[in-house]
Amino acid sequence: MNIKQKAARSTKVKKQKMALRDQVWGKVDESRLWDRTKNNGFTTLPRTFPLLAQIMDDLADKGKPVFNTYLALWCRVFDESFIEIKSSIQLATESGFASQRAVTTWNGRMSKLAELGFIEVESGPLGEFQYVLIYNPYILIKEYYDKGEVQKGKYLALFTRSQEVGAKDLE
Repeated sequence: MNIKQKAARSTKVKKQKMALRDQVWGKVDESRLWDRTKNNGFTTLPRTFPLLAQIMDDLADKGKPVFNTYLALWCRVFDESFIEIKSSIQLATESGFASQRAVTTWNGRMSKLAELGFIEVESGPLGEFQYVLIYNPYILIKEYYDKGEVQKGKYLALFTRSQEVGAKDLE
């Protein structure tokens, strides 16, 4: 499908979605909705993120989920897949850690993400995790699946959903 065809399909799908929304809710106050084309402060997320989250947390130590930490990193990254962290306490808070041990807990989750290969980290003058490189999670999950470390049902759910949304990373 070329660019022109994609744009035409996108317009058609949007019209269909808007017609259905209007049918279900009637006139909606547009000022109360989030529109990524009009609002700042958004990021691009894979449509498979809920499935990626489950698998990543399964790969982590039991009772020590890593996905909220990964999500906080993802919400700071741009297309170069690189983040410079200037405040570990801020990232710990964004990851959901608020106790006196927030930074210690966050450090543990960052170490686990690095150990699992989802990120690569380098220390700098502001801390152990000042520089972070984020890798494509699909590639790593496929590698874990090929080694038998991801539940088949969850992997197939991820594969199926990735096919639905047009992601080719698992092929």
